[in-house]
Amino acid sequence: MKIRPVILCGGAGTRLWHNSKLMQAKQFIDFGGWTLLGKTLERIKDPAFDYPIISTNSLYLKEVIKHLKVYKIKKYKIILEPQKRNTAPAILAASLDHNIQENQPIIFLSSDHLIENKKKFIDQIKKNKKKLTNKNIFIFGIKPSFPSNQFGYFLSKRINNIDKVKNFIEKPNMIKAKKIIKQGAFWNSGMFLLRKDSIINNFKKFEKKIYQNTLHAFKKAKVKKNICFLNKKAFAKNPIKSFDHAILEKTKDIYAIKLKIKWSDLGSWREILLMFNNNKSKYFKKKNTFYRPWGKYTNLFKGNKFLIKELYIKKNGILSLQKHFHRSEHWVVTQGIAKITLNKKKFSKKPYETIFIPQGSIHRIQNQNQKPVKILEAQLGSILKESDIVRFEDVYGRVN
Repeated sequence: MKIRPVILCGGAGTRLWHNSKLMQAKQFIDFGGWTLLGKTLERIKDPAFDYPIISTNSLYLKEVIKHLKVYKIKKYKIILEPQKRNTAPAILAASLDHNIQENQPIIFLSSDHLIENKKKFIDQIKKNKKKLTNKNIFIFGIKPSFPSNQFGYFLSKRINNIDKVKNFIEKPNMIKAKKIIKQGAFWNSGMFLLRKDSIINNFKKFEKKIYQNTLHAFKKAKVKKNICFLNKKAFAKNPIKSFDHAILEKTKDIYAIKLKIKWSDLGSWREILLMFNNNKSKYFKKKNTFYRPWGKYTNLFKGNKFLIKELYIKKNGILSLQKHFHRSEHWVVTQGIAKITLNKKKFSKKPYETIFIPQGSIHRIQNQNQKPVKILEAQLGSILKESDIVRFEDVYGRVN
């Protein structure tokens, strides 16, 4: 039996944008001829999968249909949520589709994940689908490549050739993250594999109200061709609850599929900048490199209301003390040690540490070491020009 892919595509991208006027859902952001939703649709183009169900809302309907056409996916179903109620009601609503058989495996995929090794990912899905029952749930874990306080973790124990999840750790601080990684913790990716009857049984057991309200919303839904408009009145009665809180924290029948592949949800500018750093050769163009007295910078990619660039600060290089009226900036140091001035504070940052420069704040970068400093920078704003620089101090005589 083929696996039914359900793509959860309702995120607004609020973590990325400090300014609501710049807000873009990250699954639709063009990163240079590709989007995260597009990568997800490419991932399910495999004989192991049935046609997809996309769970989204009316705000994103046109963009979702556009992506389906671009990626030549002719057969699909779209479930439209009338209100945001987090992942628990969304997962249940998609599972209630009449075309999904009771014992059919379903994989729930986020539309904003970047997975490098498609073959390894699908091989693990095929291997573990035989272990599914009408009660258990398999979650996908990612081997951490660095300690992070942005992800949830889980610890598991090997029993009878299967990894049973012992406990979850929700976004620990950095000290705890380092400790549990040493204990063998994996990131909780937010992807799930289970059968339809397992979803129904778990919701009936642990979340009866969500089950009843969502079932009611599904039965009273209006269907136009392959788009299902869930009933607003019934769906709105659901609490705002994630699948993790609604089900995973209550059931003891959870197992892990541990993936040792490159993965990211690009949920922060740090992750986006590191993605550009890892794929720099694809974005680098010599004509986009500009030389300055302190070193040089290269514009790697100009997106919708954001610009990605790399700064190279030579030995003893020092940028002007400056501010911007129209943009904020996120930095990730990728080489060397950068001395940073941010308003009245002065501090140093090492490789893979981050800095946020709010719009209008006074800042500067210095390199006081022998080795060059490299910084990946994301500029965010409606105006992203070099003219948006007000200099207060400059050792090269460029004060405004």
